[in-house]
Amino acid sequence: MNTTDSRVELSFDVVGSPSIPDTLRPRILERLDRRLVDGVVTVAASEFRAQLANRQAARERLAALLRSAAEAPPPKRRPTRPSRAAKERRLDAKRRRGETKRSRRASFSD
Repeated sequence: MNTTDSRVELSFDVVGSPSIPDTLRPRILERLDRRLVDGVVTVAASEFRAQLANRQAARERLAALLRSAAEAPPPKRRPTRPSRAAKERRLDAKRRRGETKRSRRASFSD
Protein backbone atom coordinates (compact mmCIF):
# COMPACT_ATOMS: atom_id res chain seq x y z
CA MET A 1 0.00 0.00 0.00
CA ASN A 2 1.40 3.39 -1.06
CA THR A 3 1.10 5.85 1.81
CA THR A 4 3.70 8.40 0.73
CA ASP A 5 2.79 12.00 1.32
CA SER A 6 3.16 14.10 -1.82
CA ARG A 7 1.89 17.34 -0.27
CA VAL A 8 4.08 20.39 -0.89
CA GLU A 9 4.32 23.63 1.08
CA LEU A 10 6.05 26.57 -0.53
CA SER A 11 7.05 29.54 1.64
CA PHE A 12 8.10 32.97 0.40
CA ASP A 13 9.49 35.78 2.54
CA VAL A 14 7.70 38.87 1.29
CA VAL A 15 9.29 41.25 3.79
CA GLY A 16 12.92 40.22 3.24
CA SER A 17 12.90 39.29 -0.44
CA PRO A 18 15.25 41.37 -2.61
CA SER A 19 13.30 40.38 -5.74
CA ILE A 20 10.28 42.54 -4.78
CA PRO A 21 10.78 46.24 -5.61
CA ASP A 22 10.50 48.63 -2.68
CA THR A 23 7.69 50.48 -4.48
CA LEU A 24 5.49 47.34 -4.63
CA ARG A 25 6.32 45.89 -1.22
CA PRO A 26 3.81 47.98 0.84
CA ARG A 27 0.96 47.16 -1.58
CA ILE A 28 1.73 43.43 -1.50
CA LEU A 29 2.05 43.43 2.29
CA GLU A 30 -1.27 45.25 2.65
CA ARG A 31 -3.13 42.90 0.33
CA LEU A 32 -1.65 39.71 1.78
CA ASP A 33 -1.79 40.77 5.44
CA ARG A 34 -4.26 38.00 6.36
CA ARG A 35 -2.07 35.29 4.80
CA LEU A 36 1.26 36.47 6.23
CA VAL A 37 2.91 34.94 9.26
CA ASP A 38 5.96 36.98 10.30
CA GLY A 39 6.19 38.37 6.78
CA VAL A 40 6.16 34.95 5.12
CA VAL A 41 3.37 33.68 2.85
CA THR A 42 2.89 29.91 2.55
CA VAL A 43 1.14 28.06 -0.27
CA ALA A 44 0.25 24.36 -0.02
CA ALA A 45 -0.56 21.99 -2.87
CA SER A 46 -1.77 18.41 -2.52
CA GLU A 47 -4.13 17.85 -5.43
CA PHE A 48 -1.80 15.57 -7.41
CA ARG A 49 -0.34 12.19 -6.48
CA ALA A 50 3.09 13.11 -7.83
CA GLN A 51 5.16 15.43 -5.69
CA LEU A 52 6.73 17.11 -8.73
CA ALA A 53 3.29 18.03 -10.03
CA ASN A 54 2.39 19.46 -6.61
CA ARG A 55 5.62 21.49 -6.61
CA GLN A 56 4.73 22.96 -9.98
CA ALA A 57 1.16 23.69 -8.85
CA ALA A 58 2.44 25.42 -5.69
CA ARG A 59 4.87 27.55 -7.73
CA GLU A 60 2.12 28.59 -10.13
CA ARG A 61 -0.27 29.36 -7.28
CA LEU A 62 2.34 31.47 -5.45
CA ALA A 63 3.19 33.37 -8.64
CA ALA A 64 -0.50 34.07 -9.32
CA LEU A 65 -1.00 35.20 -5.70
CA LEU A 66 1.94 37.61 -5.84
CA ARG A 67 0.92 38.86 -9.30
CA SER A 68 -2.62 39.65 -8.16
CA ALA A 69 -1.35 41.32 -4.96
CA ALA A 70 1.02 43.54 -6.95
CA GLU A 71 -1.64 44.76 -9.42
CA ALA A 72 -2.30 48.46 -9.51
CA PRO A 73 -5.57 49.52 -7.88
CA PRO A 74 -8.41 50.37 -10.27
CA PRO A 75 -8.78 54.05 -11.17
CA LYS A 76 -11.03 56.13 -8.96
CA ARG A 77 -14.56 56.69 -10.23
CA ARG A 78 -15.30 60.25 -11.20
CA PRO A 79 -18.78 61.19 -10.01
CA THR A 80 -21.06 62.34 -12.80
CA ARG A 81 -24.44 64.07 -12.97
CA PRO A 82 -27.37 63.20 -15.18
CA SER A 83 -27.74 65.41 -18.24
CA ARG A 84 -30.57 67.91 -18.61
CA ALA A 85 -32.22 65.73 -21.27
CA ALA A 86 -32.09 62.71 -18.96
CA LYS A 87 -33.73 64.71 -16.16
CA GLU A 88 -36.45 65.92 -18.52
CA ARG A 89 -37.12 62.38 -19.80
CA ARG A 90 -37.44 61.13 -16.22
CA LEU A 91 -39.85 63.90 -15.21
CA ASP A 92 -41.87 63.43 -18.40
CA ALA A 93 -42.20 59.71 -17.71
CA LYS A 94 -43.32 60.50 -14.15
CA ARG A 95 -45.95 62.94 -15.46
CA ARG A 96 -47.27 60.39 -17.95
CA ARG A 97 -47.45 57.70 -15.27
CA GLY A 98 -49.29 60.09 -12.93
CA GLU A 99 -51.78 60.95 -15.68
CA THR A 100 -52.41 57.25 -16.31
CA LYS A 101 -53.09 56.64 -12.63
CA ARG A 102 -55.25 59.76 -12.34
CA SER A 103 -57.39 58.65 -15.29
CA ARG A 104 -58.06 55.29 -13.62
CA ARG A 105 -59.51 56.87 -10.46
CA ALA A 106 -63.23 56.76 -9.95
CA SER A 107 -64.79 60.20 -9.62
CA PHE A 108 -67.31 60.76 -6.83
CA SER A 109 -68.66 64.11 -8.09
CA ASP A 110 -72.26 62.81 -8.36
